[in-house]
This record gives sequence, structure tokens and C-alpha cells, in this order.
Amino acid sequence: MNLDLLTMTANADQSQTWSISLQVLLFMTVLSVLPALLMTMTSFTRIVIVLAILRQGLGTQQTPSNSILVGIALILTAFVMAPVFTEVRAEAIEPYLDQTITADEALAKGVLPIREFMLDHTLETDLSLFAGLAGAQDFASRDEVPLTLLMPAFLTSELKTAFFTGFVLLIPFLIIDLVVASVLMSVGMVMLSPLIISLPFKIMLFVLVDGWSIVMTVIARSFLG
Repeated sequence: MNLDLLTMTANADQSQTWSISLQVLLFMTVLSVLPALLMTMTSFTRIVIVLAILRQGLGTQQTPSNSILVGIALILTAFVMAPVFTEVRAEAIEPYLDQTITADEALAKGVLPIREFMLDHTLETDLSLFAGLAGAQDFASRDEVPLTLLMPAFLTSELKTAFFTGFVLLIPFLIIDLVVASVLMSVGMVMLSPLIISLPFKIMLFVLVDGWSIVMTVIARSFLG
């Protein structure tokens, strides 16, 4: 095995450049953890949770299926994150492919747009919470927040926002369930499950108000402003 392939070369400006083999190894490592990064550093978590709660509120069991919900969440994530990914490509990927910056510089510049996105959608209370758990002092600026602290704070904020949005979506369906249950009890049909009767009404209401467009719009605007 040629160990020279797994080395770092010193440049004239005292910087270091990774060998091609190390760069390929790093790239393959990033690909292996890409699903985890997608779920924890993008809008995917909030979107997929809101869609799952919406399906639960409709009472349609496994319709849409999990694979369809994940597909919708991925498409919406790509739409929401498009400006961030475009900036990453312009600031890091294209200069690196043109060999105008090193791999270290490309990594540092590529993380910046994602950091800004995460900071914009992280609640200050969650950031302070994890800063206290880590024993860190107050940060003078956003640039001083380490990524290891930002990631759990961002994920916690996304979970809070997702469940709050899901709660708001569930209210109309809950009202329909209560009305149907009250009507069935008043006519003495206590043995009939209210879910069987309320399901067509919930689907009809959701279709009449163009529910999917409303949900997609609310989710997208929660990120894009």
C-alpha cells in the first residue's frame, strides 16, 4: 500500500493541502452521514413531523404512506433550502472544483450559509439552554456559536415549532370529531365509532378548502418569511 497517497502537502504559504485520496475518503465519509445531516441541519425535521401529524388528524391511517410523506418532505426541503444550497455551491463547491480554494477553505465557506439558516430558525431560549448545559458563556456574536452547540439547539427548536404547527392543524379536525360524537350520542348510536362517520367529513373539508396548498404554503412561509 502506498502511504504517500494518504498525506498532507505543505504549501509555500504555510498552508496544507490534502492528497486526492484523503479528499475522496472525506467525501465518502460525508456521503455516509448525509441522511443524518439532512435531518438535523435542514428543514426536513419540521416538515415531516407536520405532515405526519396532519395525516393523524385526518384519521386516514397509512394514507399517504410513510414513503410518500418522506418524498413530499424531501421535495419541500429542497425547495426551502434552495437559496442556501445555491449559496453553498457558489461560495464553496464551484471555487473548489475550479481549484481556486483548498478543501479546508471550501468546507469552512460551505458551512457558513447552513449556519446562518440554522441560527435564523433557532430559538434563543434553546440556544441559551444548551449553552448552559455545555458550560459556555454568553456569545458576543452569532459567529461565536459552535456548530456542536447549534445543532441540538436548532433541532429542539424545530421539534417545538413542528408540534405547535401540528397542534394548530389538528384543531379543525378535533372540532369535527367532537361534533360527530355529540350527534351520535344524541341519537343513541353509541356503538358506532365516531371516526367512521367523521372521516368523510374531514376529507371533504380538507379538499374543499384546498388543504394541501394551505399546508404547503404555511410550511414554506415558516422558513422563507
